[in-house]
Amino acid sequence: MKKYRVGIIGATGMVGQRLICLLHDHPWFDIRVVAASRKSAGQSYQEAVENRWLMEEALPEHVKALPVLDAEQKEEIAQQVDFIFCAVSLNRDQTREMEEAFARLEVPVMSCNSACRMLPDVPMLIPEINPEHAQVIPAQRSRLGTKNGFIAVKPNCSIQSYVPALTPLLDFEPTAITACTYQAVSGAGRTLDTWEEMRGNVIPYIAGEEEKSEQEPLKIWGRLSEDKAEIQVTACPVISAQCIRVPVEDGHLAAVSVKFQRKPSKQEILDRWAAYKTLPQQLILPSAPKPFLQYLEGNDRPQPKLDALAGDGMAVAIGRLREDPVMDWRFVCLSHNTLRGAAGGSVLSAEYLCAQGYITHRK
Repeated sequence: MKKYRVGIIGATGMVGQRLICLLHDHPWFDIRVVAASRKSAGQSYQEAVENRWLMEEALPEHVKALPVLDAEQKEEIAQQVDFIFCAVSLNRDQTREMEEAFARLEVPVMSCNSACRMLPDVPMLIPEINPEHAQVIPAQRSRLGTKNGFIAVKPNCSIQSYVPALTPLLDFEPTAITACTYQAVSGAGRTLDTWEEMRGNVIPYIAGEEEKSEQEPLKIWGRLSEDKAEIQVTACPVISAQCIRVPVEDGHLAAVSVKFQRKPSKQEILDRWAAYKTLPQQLILPSAPKPFLQYLEGNDRPQPKLDALAGDGMAVAIGRLREDPVMDWRFVCLSHNTLRGAAGGSVLSAEYLCAQGYITHRK
């Protein structure tokens, strides 16, 4: 198989580093370009991340010598890649401007950022849940004036534990959901070693997270318009979220309670989770976990230390399903925030879009 030439924009940050680890020996993708801010440009990648490599894995040998380009060198980058992953640390307007500029250069953009998530013609993909949303890409291309370029985004990392668990239950018509997420420090691009304030501490506020947690699932569960020009956000269920930073390195945990229009039995819920089959597994995409949803029987599971790497960090672990005295049912779920929730989710989406012909080899 001819490999796709890949660029990573924002390659020196935590998500960029995770992308390096996932892509350096990927069977479909070949890292050709690493880019970051102007202060890193001109250095080798090894020089640029010296003393701030945050991954447990060693820096891959063949990536060390790659020259870091200035992310503003868009035309130069575009000439060398088939598509890019974008994980920059810019404000919303700057991020959208950069991503749309690359798309207009006919470079598909796999975005790890939030700037374009709620645009009606930008698919916000969890490939196991809403792969059909990719059908909006031709409408986006029409808006951008492109033939091949487009933007696809991954959702907020905190929702990727509980949205997958709720999706197989949607036909029981959930009407209200409460979700309290306990989010690891790597979600802020930090480690416990570099964040003294978090040691032995809990911070009950993460800027912007609660709004994203309440709004983004409604787009993921939304429908394509009849003309496939936009994704129509659903109005139900109502979601109430609280997002809390906890002193854990990796893994976002969610405590969820759900009220249904038609209350399922416990066995019906367990059967739905066990039987949930999805397109990435059918297509045998390289990053697709098998299975996607894993239910754990122990009363003390899932735990970030034990279960965040389920399915190589791409599966969702669920436990503690029990009746709720206020709602109908409650459970706890867990996903790895920089794998399933960020870099790995973007890689899986790219695999899906390549398999479906939305991303092609450029000349």
